[in-house]
This record gives sequence, C-alpha cells and structure tokens, in this order.
Amino acid sequence: MRHPLCAAALTLTIVLSQPLQAQDSTAAGPSILPAARQIASAVLAAPEQFRGDASVIGYGVDGKTRELRHGTGALVCLASDPASERFHVSCYHRSLEPFMARGRALRARGVKGDQVDSVRFAEVRSGRLPFPTHPAGLYTLTAPRDSFDVETGVVTGGRSLYVVYIRNATGASTGLPTAPVEGSNAPWIMHAGTPKAHIMFVGSM
Repeated sequence: MRHPLCAAALTLTIVLSQPLQAQDSTAAGPSILPAARQIASAVLAAPEQFRGDASVIGYGVDGKTRELRHGTGALVCLASDPASERFHVSCYHRSLEPFMARGRALRARGVKGDQVDSVRFAEVRSGRLPFPTHPAGLYTLTAPRDSFDVETGVVTGGRSLYVVYIRNATGASTGLPTAPVEGSNAPWIMHAGTPKAHIMFVGSM
C-alpha cells in the first residue's frame, strides 16, 4: 500500500510541463523487446490512471534510447534497460526529463557513480541544466530480470517506490529524517540540500 501522503504529493506534480527533450544513450544489451512490449512494461511503474497518456522512452534495435510514444500527460516513463541484470522501470514528472536525459547521456559516455550527479549538480546550479522548482514525483518498479512476463504483461515479485523531488530540501525544511527509520515505512529524505533532494515513500507489490 502506498503511503497516504503520496496522493497529495502527486497532486503537486501535475503542474506546468516542459517540452520533452529526447536524447539518445547507448545500452549494451542484445535483447530488445518490441516497442509495444516496452511501452506496456514501462508504464507499470505508474498508477493505472496515468498510464494511458504517458510518454515512453525505450530502446531501439541499435540499443539507443528514444521516444517510443509521445503522450500528452504529465508523466514520462522509461523502459527497462536490456543490459541490466534486473527489471527496472520508472515514470517521472515531465519537468524532470532534462535532468534524467543528462544522466543517461553521461552514463553512455562512460561517466560512472557519483560523478554523474557531480556533473549534473554543477550544471543545475549554474543554470545550464533545467530542474523544476516545484515538487516533482517519480515512481519506480524493480524486480528480478525474469519477473516480467512479455506475453501477459504481468510483473511478479516487484517492489515499488514513490519519490518526490524537492530541490535543495533538507531534513530541517521538511521535518523528515535523512535516513530510513528501522522497522518503519515512514518517509525520509535523501540527498538533502542538493538539486535532487527527494522524499522516499516505500511500498510493495
């Protein structure tokens, strides 16, 4: 069950959207699902009512990311990377796409780990990289690689996560802990004080 604050937080994310900025990145996986299958799996991260009009970014036969479906809704969904050892899809508010696309481009160039954020944070702070000033939500669904049935479109054994990005938020400004509370599903804040500070809401499927 999702945290009761999720519905209220999501309402804040459905605000003015920026144009989708598609950007290719390289994925080294050989098994590329047909576009329709990628779309069907990618939108599983989002609540059902937001799936039909979401834009979807997936993988072409050349292994590069591209927009598979242009939607009119507030969410952009990212298909699972065929090179990954896990099934992982995400859907996030459209205003986050420049930040997400920049991360994909940096990783495609071989930038790894925390250095990806170091570059992005510097670009956000300099004004070169857009990042929303309003709260913006992200949903993810993660499961073992073989958990997605391409025939039925069903994922088994998955774990869902809901995140609300609030730029430069801190524990003090939100009243939340900066680490998960042991034995509790209470929300907490990660990357406090940075451009991608975000509140974590954990759920399960």
